[in-house]
Amino acid sequence: MKKFLLVSLFFCQFAQAQNSGKNLDSHLQPAIFAITMVMIHDVANPPAASRFYTYCLLGAQEIISQNNKSIVSPTAYIKNLNKIEIETKGTYDYKIAALYCILETGKIILPSGYMLEEDEAKLVDAFKKQGYPEVIIEQSILVAQEVAKKIIVFSTQDNYSKLSTRLRYRPLKGEGYWYPTPPGYMEGVEPHWRTIRPVMIDSSGQFKPKPEVPFSKDTSSVFYKLAYEVYSAGKNLNEKSHAIASYWDCNPFAINTSGHMMIGFKKISPGGHWMNITSIVTAKAKVDLDHGIMIHAIVAGTLMDAFISCWDEKYKGSRVRPETVINRYIDPRWQPLLQTPPFPEYTSGHSVISSAVAETLTYFLGDNFSFTDNTEVIFELPTRDFTSFRQAAAEASISRLYGGIHFRDAIENGQDQGRRVGEFVVAKIRKAGVLPIK
Repeated sequence: MKKFLLVSLFFCQFAQAQNSGKNLDSHLQPAIFAITMVMIHDVANPPAASRFYTYCLLGAQEIISQNNKSIVSPTAYIKNLNKIEIETKGTYDYKIAALYCILETGKIILPSGYMLEEDEAKLVDAFKKQGYPEVIIEQSILVAQEVAKKIIVFSTQDNYSKLSTRLRYRPLKGEGYWYPTPPGYMEGVEPHWRTIRPVMIDSSGQFKPKPEVPFSKDTSSVFYKLAYEVYSAGKNLNEKSHAIASYWDCNPFAINTSGHMMIGFKKISPGGHWMNITSIVTAKAKVDLDHGIMIHAIVAGTLMDAFISCWDEKYKGSRVRPETVINRYIDPRWQPLLQTPPFPEYTSGHSVISSAVAETLTYFLGDNFSFTDNTEVIFELPTRDFTSFRQAAAEASISRLYGGIHFRDAIENGQDQGRRVGEFVVAKIRKAGVLPIK
C-alpha cells in the first residue's frame, strides 16, 4: 500500500514538473470565443446566451479550484451546487482539463454544440505542440468530460427544460402594453425567464426597479415627454450618437427588408459582448489562466442573474415600446435607428446587464481600468476606447435611447437595478473569499 502511494505521488509530481513553464493563458479567449461563435450561429437569444456562458465556465472553475487554493470554488457562493467529485483515475493536468471542459460543456449544452469538435481538436493539437505527453492530455480530457457531464446534470435542474411547456405568451390588451413591432413582428422572447433558477441572487424579483412612468397620451404628461425625447433624438442623431447606438446594437438576429423579402443578420448578443470585454481586459491585466477562468465564470453568472432580474420586470409590466407609441401618437412614419427587440420595454436589458457586470469587473480590476474594445470589429465597426467599466456600461445604456428603442426612465432605472445586482454579487463573492486581482 505504501509503495502504491509513493508511486502515485511520484507520478503526480512528475506531471506537475512536466507542466512547469508551459503557459496556457492564451488558450482561454479562443475557447470562449468559439462558444460565442456557435451561439451567433444558433441565434441564441440574450437571456439564453448568458445561461450557456455560465454553465460552460462553471465546470472549468471547479476543476481549477480543486487544484489551486487561490481560486474559490463556485460552490462557495452558488446555492444548490455541490462539490464535484472527480472520479476519473490517473494523473491529469488541471489546466488542460479546465480549458477542454469549457468546450466540452458547450458541445453538450448548445444546440449546435457539435461545431465545437473542431475547436477541441485544435486545442489538443496545441497541447501536443507545447510538449504535453499524450497520456496526460488523454487523462485530462477524461476529467473534462466527466465534469462537463456533471455540470449538465446541474443545469437540467434550473427549469430551462420547462419553458417550452408553459402557455404561449399573449400580449396584454391596452394602449400602454407591449405589442410585437416591425419588421418581423416576432413573439415575445423568453416570457417565462423569471422562472429560471438564479445563480447568485436570491430570486428573480429581489431587485425590483423603481416604478415606470405610467402610460399617457396627454401631450403634457411625463410619459408623452419621454416618448417625444426618443422621437427627437432619433430625428436629430449626430455622428457620435449614431456611432454609439450602432456599436452597442448587439441584436442576435436583426432583420432588413427588401421589397417582400426579409434578410436576417446574425450578431453577437449583449452578454457575448461583455464576455469578450472580459477577455480583453483580463489579457491586458495579464491575469493568469486560473484567475481568468474564475473571472469569466463570475461575469457569466452576473450576466445570467441580471437577465433573470430584468426579464422578471419586463413581463410583469409588459410596457409598450417607443416605436409603437411614436407611430400611433406622434409620427406614423418614424422608424428607430435600431430594430426594436422582440420583448417588453421596461427595464432596459442593456442598462441592467451592463451596469451589473461593470460592478463585477470593477471589483476585480479597479475603477479606472482603461481599455480598447474591439468586439464589434468582426461586424465591421471600429474599436472604442473606455476609461472604466462603468463608463462603458453608461454608454451601452444611453445607446438604447439613441437607437430609439428605450425610454429614459427604463435606462436610468435599469442602471440602478443592474448596479444593485452587481453590488450583491460582489458582496457575495467577497464573503466567499474571492479577492480582487492585485
